[in-house]
Amino acid sequence: MSAQKQNEPTMNESKSILQNKRVRQVLICAAVLLFVFLIGLVPMWITSRARAHERDAALATLRISTLQNTLGNAAIDARRGEYEGARQAASDFFTNLQAEIDRGRDSVFTEMQRTNLRALFDSRDDAITLLARSDPASADRLLILYVKYRQALGTSIH
Repeated sequence: MSAQKQNEPTMNESKSILQNKRVRQVLICAAVLLFVFLIGLVPMWITSRARAHERDAALATLRISTLQNTLGNAAIDARRGEYEGARQAASDFFTNLQAEIDRGRDSVFTEMQRTNLRALFDSRDDAITLLARSDPASADRLLILYVKYRQALGTSIH
């Protein structure tokens, strides 16, 4: 009979794991902790997404302003007679503008703005050539490009 008792499950062993009071308490505590964690995580995630959108908008504005400043610096340098610096700045402007336009849907410019900005490339070679020749007319050419850039973006000049 002692052999039979060893083969029969005891009362504690026959209970399901979920019926064990200690295991249930641990599972309930784990569920509560997970719930509390998610309550804290969700607002932080929403805030993080909002800040990421703000950051992306600020970076887009920065890229537009950087292009504008580069062209404005080129015009000022040409007006001061610093043609080599103006030529380099104008070249950088056109290179960066082309890169931004080529980004397509990821560009900071709308489709209409990209179409309007492509027209600036028509006078690129003339402006760069005038700067390479140290021609004083290049300052006026760059100023016209600057005004066209602002108009293409839809910003007013005061």
